[in-house]
Amino acid sequence: MPIPTSETTPEVYHIALDTIFHGVEHPVSTSDLPVHQYRGIKYASIPARFKPSKIFTSYPPVTDATKYGPICPQIRNMKSFEQIMFGLLDDEIPKQPLIKQNEFECLNLNITCPGGFNSRSHLPVMVWIHGGSDRGSGSSWAYDGGHLVRKSMLLGKPMIMVTFNFRLGLFGFAASPALREDNKSSGDEGVGNYGLKDQRTLLEWLHHYIADFGGDPNNITLFGESTGAADIVYHLLSTHNEHRPLFSRAIIQSALMEYNLPDVATAGWHMNRLMSTLRVSTLDQLRCVEPEQLVQFGQTMRVVDDGVFLRPTWKECFIPEDHHRHHHRVEQQRLVSSSKARSSSRRKLHSHSQSRSRPRTAASSRPGVPISATLRDLPPHLQPLIIGDCAADSSLWSTPVSFWTAHSVARRLKAVCQSLPKSSALLNAYDIVASPYANDVDAELENVERILELVNDARIAWPTECFSVNVKRERGNKGVWRYIWDQDGPTRHSPHHASELIYLFDNVPGVANTLEDPFPDTFSDFDEELEMSEVASSATSGPERASVVKRRKSCLSRDEGGDGFEVVVMGELKIDEVDTRMVSPAASFVHDGWMAPVVDSHSYTRVRDAIQERWITFANGETPWDEEKVWVFGPEAETGERSKWIFDARRRRCLWKEVLEPLGMSLVMKVGVELSRGPPLR
Repeated sequence: MPIPTSETTPEVYHIALDTIFHGVEHPVSTSDLPVHQYRGIKYASIPARFKPSKIFTSYPPVTDATKYGPICPQIRNMKSFEQIMFGLLDDEIPKQPLIKQNEFECLNLNITCPGGFNSRSHLPVMVWIHGGSDRGSGSSWAYDGGHLVRKSMLLGKPMIMVTFNFRLGLFGFAASPALREDNKSSGDEGVGNYGLKDQRTLLEWLHHYIADFGGDPNNITLFGESTGAADIVYHLLSTHNEHRPLFSRAIIQSALMEYNLPDVATAGWHMNRLMSTLRVSTLDQLRCVEPEQLVQFGQTMRVVDDGVFLRPTWKECFIPEDHHRHHHRVEQQRLVSSSKARSSSRRKLHSHSQSRSRPRTAASSRPGVPISATLRDLPPHLQPLIIGDCAADSSLWSTPVSFWTAHSVARRLKAVCQSLPKSSALLNAYDIVASPYANDVDAELENVERILELVNDARIAWPTECFSVNVKRERGNKGVWRYIWDQDGPTRHSPHHASELIYLFDNVPGVANTLEDPFPDTFSDFDEELEMSEVASSATSGPERASVVKRRKSCLSRDEGGDGFEVVVMGELKIDEVDTRMVSPAASFVHDGWMAPVVDSHSYTRVRDAIQERWITFANGETPWDEEKVWVFGPEAETGERSKWIFDARRRRCLWKEVLEPLGMSLVMKVGVELSRGPPLR
């Protein structure tokens, strides 16, 4: 239970762990709404490289929780995932003390909580799993929970937020047959997925020890974005969750899921190549390689299907709708034939039961109703979910995709599909066609935009839809709330990948107060210079004009559904020289100040409040909105419940059904991965 503390040094005496945690007063804290933070608490230990972690419980009498702990080793001096996605300059990144990297001490957590609560408070707990693949950390300023916790207190629904670090890249996901045998000799089942197992260990720690911070171990909500959201999907589909679930619900944001997970043998092939490059031949030698060398291979390894971690039927949650519909028709015919033999009194009783259940289901779908009233008959491993995606998630790959041409894409699709009709169907559906004119830059840009649409659908949008449909069916057509994010990010002016995080955590400095006026009274020197340069470029012809256009032009196209994609087409300009905020979202040469939708302070505040309130409501065990509808965020600060017809209009659902479903999830994801990597560099 918390000990009475001073204003500057919050403390928690943890009875179960027999230690006093010294924390900090969060900067957003006030006397009326105190917010405390406990940083760098070790939750697990790592016995050796490529070994599962073990829960940690041995603390000194006084534990310093005022500083962030080490993070998993990763490439240094690179732009962070948040900096790239948010489009921020170096001087716009909040100053944060340099966080050390340590392979064996990186398993630590940060707890942000309201002050004044104790072990009897039973507050909901929200656990954030960060994305970024082989880089990033739960200690990043971008994911700080201060504003979200304060918002929960203002709403009268106080909750605790936890961020944490886990193993990434090769440290967290190395796998091979030899490594499997090595783990087996230590009594560990399976191989690889050490990062996922770290996350599971974190949940074990919270289950045992979050109560003394005021949290409820039986009321934990996982939420994450990108690869972090994908990790949540893998936990939902894991054998551990099936047998002993450790969280109550989950929020899945733009999950970068993989259907074609490698098995152990395939992962071993990659490991052998890696070891050959490092000139080592045994696992003992590999364990002795310096972490600085291994971080270079971070993206070669992710989740592996080792036959242990994931349940055997996990792939069924990604099967397109038509396959399930066929199975449902066969099953329905069998049930109808069987029901004809039943007595009329039994039919009347069944009819009466149905009529009584309808209003109860309709009532429980209203916002604010306890979720338990809706899902009381479901087993605990079928947790309720919020799931959605951003309209321009493929902005994550805008640079490599910008190097594709219509001809090179056609060749690659034919090679991947191994079928001319299949590759042609994709090219025609997304209107990717070669221009009959030489050096047609406009056509080139339009094709890049269409390729990004294909990548968006293949890698995130369609898999998200298939997964949400299947898990809702698994839950008896209830317990899944769908959202779509079409709101422009305030820094990049498109609904790009991770743009919702700016609103959700509200940590980008000054964004709510310094957003530009959509109708300025005066124009800057930059406006005048850009306008003059565009006039000059329009008077230039031939290759010179094409060079200027390639340097200057980018486009953000919006179809009727609200999809938008930021496109960067490189000519003579080096990628390192590009300022992400110089990329104009306008589909013309003129400055975008007149044309692009601008996120002003009112719009930002409206959308920020909406996503925070919906997420906090859900974490408190209440229905966030009518599950028969979809919640929209944007465009232009629109928020609220809308009919499912709106979803169909804003996403290419008809195209998915007509073109992607016949190809199947495996092939579609292969196409998405291949195109997102860009063409081979010569």
